[in-house]
Amino acid sequence: MLRERLRFSWQELSGSFGDLGTDLPLLIGVIIAAQLDSASVFTLFGVAQILTGIVYGLPMPMQPLKAMAVIVMTEKLSGPILWAGGWMVGAMMLVLTLTGILTQLARWIPQPVVRGCQLGLGLSLASIALKTYLPTGDAFGYLLGAIGFLILLLLPKERGIPAGLLVVLLGGGVAMSRVLADPEWHITIAWRFPHLQPLEPQALMPGLLILALPQLPLSIANAVIATQQTAQDLFPDRPLSIGQIGLTYSLTNLILPFFGGVPLCHGCSGLAGHYALGARTGGAVVIYGSFYLVLGLLFGSSVDTLLEVFPLSILGVILLFEAWVLMSFIKDQAPMPENWMITLLVGAIALSVPQGFLVGTLVGTTLHYLSKKMPLQLS
Repeated sequence: MLRERLRFSWQELSGSFGDLGTDLPLLIGVIIAAQLDSASVFTLFGVAQILTGIVYGLPMPMQPLKAMAVIVMTEKLSGPILWAGGWMVGAMMLVLTLTGILTQLARWIPQPVVRGCQLGLGLSLASIALKTYLPTGDAFGYLLGAIGFLILLLLPKERGIPAGLLVVLLGGGVAMSRVLADPEWHITIAWRFPHLQPLEPQALMPGLLILALPQLPLSIANAVIATQQTAQDLFPDRPLSIGQIGLTYSLTNLILPFFGGVPLCHGCSGLAGHYALGARTGGAVVIYGSFYLVLGLLFGSSVDTLLEVFPLSILGVILLFEAWVLMSFIKDQAPMPENWMITLLVGAIALSVPQGFLVGTLVGTTLHYLSKKMPLQLS
């Protein structure tokens, strides 16, 4: 039974890279924006991946909370506010899970609203890529971005080629060459462990209002509902409940802030990405987590150096492709005009309005049920 849940093969190794192109740019972006300790972030991210692979026995990933990451990167929020937001969203999700409200919400929030949240998130990521990352640097930076774009566009993913990893290695190689060329920079190998830290009480309310509330509807829609549906589609013989996913989501975010970790969630895009490149068991996620664990524990003292010289155009290209993947999910709503209109409206609200994901979810859900009673005339 254990071999069916955790396999370590070339196929699982290939599949383990299915989410790297999504996670690494977000982790790096949040570390830079909030000035976090990179060793703690990578170490805890690796531990979370490993435990998730063992618990679920599926290529079930943990990902940075995307709405929080976008807000932190755009608003340049501090680490204490980020950790407070992560703890608050974990506490709210735990209450929703234990009371059964989460399962009811999963039935109540309609599919076009879920897709609208994904559209809004994709548009936000694309905006960051185009405004913050891609325009930086000189002609060499644009050349790197073009090469990364072609790698992601042209390499056949169905053959298990880890295009995302190749692009990140390209950026890492450039960063390493810059370090080696400058005598003031150096890379060292030394143990660094996360340390216990308290939450700052004055950060709890900003964390709740600025980060947790905008994140919660997206987490319910994407990290819980869409992930459960994706797992059911890909692994029908290994059913997962909404409650299971909500519980691991909650516990992760109630623990990580006390050690300097980035708030995390499950994600349907990551599950699909691991599967697409060959992963079929939790072994792929264990391999993936081990990469971050080694990076954080042994090279943590040098990660900050590499991040300072890592070409931002590479991050921009990867974020742009992640945005495209998220936005592509909305195509299943196009044949239904009312659903399509709601999806586009929710996406626009999520992108442009303060607390947009929360407001968009409420507006979209209200319109959905009103349209059932009074069908909208779109002709």
